[in-house]
Amino acid sequence: MRRTIISAAVFCTFLFTGLIQAQPKRADVITIDGIINPAVSEFITKAIARSAAEGAECLIIRMDTPGGLDLSMRSIIKEMMSAGIPIVVYVSPGGARAASAGALITIAADIAAMAPGTNIGAAHPVSLGGGKMDDEMAAKVENDAAAYAESIATKRNRNKEWAIKAVRESVSITEKEALEIKVIDLIASDLNDLLRQLDGRQITTAAGVKTLATNNIAVNEIHMGLREKVLDTLSNPNIAYILMMVGLLGLYFELSNPGAILPGIIGGISLILAFFAFQTLPVNYAGILLIILALILFILEIKVTSFGMLTVGGIISLTLGSLMLFDAQAPFARLSYEVVIPVVVVTSACCVLTVYLAVKAYSRKPMTGREGLRGEIGICKSTIDPEGKVFVHGEYWNALSDETIPEGTQVKVLEVKDSKLKVKKV
Repeated sequence: MRRTIISAAVFCTFLFTGLIQAQPKRADVITIDGIINPAVSEFITKAIARSAAEGAECLIIRMDTPGGLDLSMRSIIKEMMSAGIPIVVYVSPGGARAASAGALITIAADIAAMAPGTNIGAAHPVSLGGGKMDDEMAAKVENDAAAYAESIATKRNRNKEWAIKAVRESVSITEKEALEIKVIDLIASDLNDLLRQLDGRQITTAAGVKTLATNNIAVNEIHMGLREKVLDTLSNPNIAYILMMVGLLGLYFELSNPGAILPGIIGGISLILAFFAFQTLPVNYAGILLIILALILFILEIKVTSFGMLTVGGIISLTLGSLMLFDAQAPFARLSYEVVIPVVVVTSACCVLTVYLAVKAYSRKPMTGREGLRGEIGICKSTIDPEGKVFVHGEYWNALSDETIPEGTQVKVLEVKDSKLKVKKV
């Protein structure tokens, strides 16, 4: 029995080892198409860890980016430098770019590749917080970025002089120029061409030297999870702005019509998501205060008779606040006028419409209570001389009149006095 158990254990061990060795090798591929933000940083970090744990031959980052946040870029590069598998950055497809933060991420790769018709560079740091940095601070930021680019290029044996110029002078070059001056390692027309050229290259990773075997290798696409997709979407300033406006409109309708509930719920959720997105965006708080002031002015218009002045002030405040909300130098962190103008127009129209309906409701004749009886038409149920009975608004009332009114005659209510109706003949 003991020999049988030992033999079975040895057999299972060899079988399990054979199954592992029989698994086909693969190259993992992720696609980055947009700005470099915390969601993208988290996605790349998880992809590197997953590829290393599952024994992928390499991880290819297919990238097209205008740049992004410095902290997110540094987090990505730190993971790439300490990765246990080869990291390949491929600027693709044709027409794509690796600008600003994307340029440094490309330089930091074990293998840097570009597709025909792409460009790389323009990595000068810019302020995202609105306003212009003073000369001393700008010099410090520039020197720090230049030193960082130089250290990365030196580590990867790439052209450090160009890396410094990309930071200090915002130079940008094509894929052919990048290959000539040793900024990248190769030009590949597509993914298959890239894998063919990678085959046989020796890469030194944190886990040691690895020779790539990528010829006819299987390709495994890794996609963003739901969490990363949501975070990436919320990092778009236009989406964050729309969420904030939806949230404020929801609260406005809830305060204008207490008890509606649904607008308040939608508004609260939208505002929470908007403020979550603001953590990764260069928010100008003066813009937020102006937008909140606009909301207050719209609400006051319902309560205070201002002949439209509060509404006009609210529209002006809303417009200025929207334009000031994301005052950044980087194009990807600014609001699009194609979004701002329709949102301001629609929001202002909704608020004006609400104010109009509220004013119309206040000026409308009361439909219930004593005030609602004035002007109503009824029927005499007995002769009024000077008092009698009338049937008005579904009820029997005692009535009096300055004239004699026969039974069955239509009467009109003039006023309600001491639980009696004063009427006259129609």
